[in-house]
Amino acid sequence: MNVKKVLLVALGCVGLVLGAVGAVVPLLPAFPFLMLAAFCFAKSSERLHTWFTSTKLYKKNLESYVRGQGMDWAAKIRVMVTVTMLMSIGFVMMHQVRVGQIVLACVWVFHILYFCFGVKTRRVPAEA
Repeated sequence: MNVKKVLLVALGCVGLVLGAVGAVVPLLPAFPFLMLAAFCFAKSSERLHTWFTSTKLYKKNLESYVRGQGMDWAAKIRVMVTVTMLMSIGFVMMHQVRVGQIVLACVWVFHILYFCFGVKTRRVPAEA
């Protein structure tokens, strides 16, 4: 195994751990960390990638997005609320850096627009 694969596996494991924590802790977003894990495992190890894509964590958080089916509104809202809260902290901390606040506000607006209009909204079947 070469150094690149070892680093990708290590980075994938870090993404997996942070994504698993983010699935439980409201302030930590799971989605980007699980995407990182999926990417790293796909590039480094077929066995790890196969294992990861068969986990409940992957199926619940990423599978529909990766298949091009989009995300349900609950997942979109979770991501948008988490990012909004975290960016708000940065915005407040940059109270003396107006340019930083403007950049952060623009990134936030584009983030919200992307999740509302750029990511397909998947309908969740009604439970019987």
